[in-house]
Amino acid sequence: MEAIQAFLKKKDVEISTKRYLIDAMGAMAQGLFCSLLIGTIINAMGLLFDIRALKIVVATVGGIKYTVGGLAMAMSGPAMAVAIGRALHCPPLVLYSLLTVGFATNALGGAGGPLAVLFVAIATSEIGKLAAGETKVDILVTPLVTIGVGATLAALCAPPLGKLAMQTGTVIMWATELQPFLMGILVSVFVGIALTLPISSAAICAALGLTGLAGGAAVAGCSAQMIGFAVQSYRENGVGGLLSQGLGTSMLQMPNIVRNPRIWIGPIFASAITGPLATCVFKLRMDGAAVSSGMGTCGLVGQIGVFTGWISDMAAGTKAAITSFDWLGLLFASHPISHHQSRLLPPGLGQKRGYETLSLWCSLP
Repeated sequence: MEAIQAFLKKKDVEISTKRYLIDAMGAMAQGLFCSLLIGTIINAMGLLFDIRALKIVVATVGGIKYTVGGLAMAMSGPAMAVAIGRALHCPPLVLYSLLTVGFATNALGGAGGPLAVLFVAIATSEIGKLAAGETKVDILVTPLVTIGVGATLAALCAPPLGKLAMQTGTVIMWATELQPFLMGILVSVFVGIALTLPISSAAICAALGLTGLAGGAAVAGCSAQMIGFAVQSYRENGVGGLLSQGLGTSMLQMPNIVRNPRIWIGPIFASAITGPLATCVFKLRMDGAAVSSGMGTCGLVGQIGVFTGWISDMAAGTKAAITSFDWLGLLFASHPISHHQSRLLPPGLGQKRGYETLSLWCSLP
């Protein structure tokens, strides 16, 4: 037993909650931010400001045409896997091999891609570290072991995790069949939580075709999470943190939620309020691309989806015009009451620490 412990220590294999649920998860969020979400923002900028350079096809791979933003989004799996590997202190050959593992896992995981990448990349990283440097032909053995183990785990684990994510989506779809008030609460809270968790809320919404009133509730819920965490931690994280979360992703807060789940109270409470207000009061519908329902204020994609839906409805003759009440509803859903939500937190839950790179700390000291 002592020999095994010494070997694990030599290989820097530390089996702990901090290493896997805080360090690895925080790194994964950064990888997702630097690929999928940045790509989404680039595409949104091209659409919103009609920037031709951001809208033209720059590459065609396997018959699929990619814009600059599309290429960044396509690399989300590799980016997340490499980020996790770096957080786990993987040697170079293991780290580079994780590119293939991340791509395969994210593709096989479908809507549960990020969740699958988290589990598979952690296991593959640790096994790859154990094999690294143990033979004279390390340059061959380490990549073979890492990619072989990673591909096997991806084939075995990614599809079930994808199904698990889709079952979550089924619950959300069931909620959309309820009365608008209850539906607004359930959809807003569920999709908002999925946005913050290592699950692709955008992919779930796209797979389910979540549009209409349910899409409007989803946009409101996601916006409440993103704007909520951004403003809630503004005093400690400044403008950089405000933009990273408000226009990027609230998933950056997952390590802090694991440390202190109570910081999630405000954003979830805000989602539960803004959702039914969006569906019952403003009748906010998201009739654009379903993927926009799960993006919230990320690159303003959710808001652009609502706007493009209005244009489509007008073209189809189902909407007469865009009214000031429509704009008011969209503004409300995009700038929820969550800027007051820090007052809802129990005493002592104010953020005390700044952020390290993009991993924003909002836990108790």
